[in-house]
Amino acid sequence: MAGERLYKAIVDQIIASIDSGEFPVGGRLPPERELAERFNVSRPTIREAVIALEALERVEVKTGSGIYVLESSQGLNGIDSSISPFELTEARAMIEGEAAALAAVMITNEQLAELEQALQDMADARPSVYENADKKFHHVISRATGNKMLEGIIDKLWYVRDTSPRVHRAYQAICETDTSRVSEHQDIFEALKNRDAKAARTAMHQHFSRIINNLIAAEEKEQVEAIQRKMVESRERFSLTHLVTSE
Repeated sequence: MAGERLYKAIVDQIIASIDSGEFPVGGRLPPERELAERFNVSRPTIREAVIALEALERVEVKTGSGIYVLESSQGLNGIDSSISPFELTEARAMIEGEAAALAAVMITNEQLAELEQALQDMADARPSVYENADKKFHHVISRATGNKMLEGIIDKLWYVRDTSPRVHRAYQAICETDTSRVSEHQDIFEALKNRDAKAARTAMHQHFSRIINNLIAAEEKEQVEAIQRKMVESRERFSLTHLVTSE
C-alpha cells in the first residue's frame, strides 16, 4: 500500500475505534509506539495519521500530556451533528450530479486515467481499499470541474460522511450488502469519457437514488427488528406463564 493510502487507512481505523467507543471522548489515545504496534506500521505513519486526525478535529494533541479524543460534534467542524444520512445523500445527489455534468465538459485525459485506476481499486474486496477508491473517484470528478468552490463544497460533504458517527454507521451498514457500487461508478465513468454531460448527471443521480433506497430499506429493517424485540419482551413479561405453571 502506498504511503499516502497507508496513513489514511490508519485514520479510518482510528475514527472507527472512536465512533465505536473503544477510544472514548475525552480520553487519550494509546501512545505512538503502541499504535504503531497495533496497526503494524511505522511511527512516522502514525504521526501522519495523528496530524490528519487533528485537521479533522477528531483529536487534540497536548504537548507533554498526550492525544485526546474530541467530542464528535467538534469533529463536524461547525456543521450540525444532527444531519441525517438522508439529508446528506440528497445534498450529495444535487451537488455532485451537477458537478458530474460540468466535469464531463472539462475533464482531462489524465483525470480520466485517475478515475479508471480508482475503478480498478474498487474491485478489491477489502472495505478500506474500496472506501479510499470511492472517495478518490468522487474527488477527481469534483476537481475536474475546474471550480474550486464546488470542489470545496463536495469535500465538505465527504467530511460529514466520514466524521459524523450517525452518517458513517448508516453508510457502512448498506455498503456491507451493496453489490451495485462498481457498476454504477462504471456508468458514471463511461458518461464522462464520452463527454456526455446529461448522461453523467443522470448516472450520478441514479447512483445516489440507489443509496437512498438502501438507506430506507436498512432503516425499515432496523425498525421492524426493534418492534419484534419489544413484542418478545412483552410476551415474556406478560405471558402469565409463571402463574399458570405454579397452579
